[in-house]
Amino acid sequence: MTRDILKTLKTEHDELRGLFAELKETTDRGVKKREGLLEKIEEALIPHAKWEEKVFYPAFKERADREGLQTLAEAISEHHAVENSVIPEVHAADPSTPEFAGRTKVFGEFVDHHAKEEEKTMFKMAREMFSANELAQFDEQYEDWKQSDAASALIAMEKTKAGVKGAVKAMAQ
Repeated sequence: MTRDILKTLKTEHDELRGLFAELKETTDRGVKKREGLLEKIEEALIPHAKWEEKVFYPAFKERADREGLQTLAEAISEHHAVENSVIPEVHAADPSTPEFAGRTKVFGEFVDHHAKEEEKTMFKMAREMFSANELAQFDEQYEDWKQSDAASALIAMEKTKAGVKGAVKAMAQ
C-alpha cells in the first residue's frame, strides 16, 4: 500500500474516536480504566496535533488560497482550545465523578468535530495541493518524528503542562 499522510491522520482520528467511545462507556467506579484511557488518548493525540502544527499546517499554509487559509485558522484555533481549555478542564476533574465524564464527553465531541472538518475540508484541499509523492514523504517524516527523542520530550512537556493547568483550574473551582 502506498504511504499517505492523510490516510495515516484519518486512521489516527478513527483510533481516537474509538478510545473516546470506550471512555464514554466507563462508570464513576472505573477510575483506573478512565485514567488509562485518558493516558492513551493523550499519547495518541499530542504527537498527532503537534506534528500537524509544526509540519503539516505550515506546508498547507504555503500553498493555500483564501479559503484554505480560513480552514487552517479554524483548525489551529481548535487545537489551541483543546490544549488550553478542554484538556486542562479534564485534568481538573476527579476521574471518579460525573464532572469527569461530562468533560471527557465534551473533549471527545470537540476532537470528533475537528477531525470531521479536517477530513472533509482540509484533507480534500491537501489532496489537490500535494502530490502523492509529497504525501508519502510527509507520512515517512511523521513516522520517524513520532519515534524521535524530540517527540518524546514534547509529549512529556505537553502532559506536564496539561496537568499543571488542570491543577490550577481545580484550585480555582
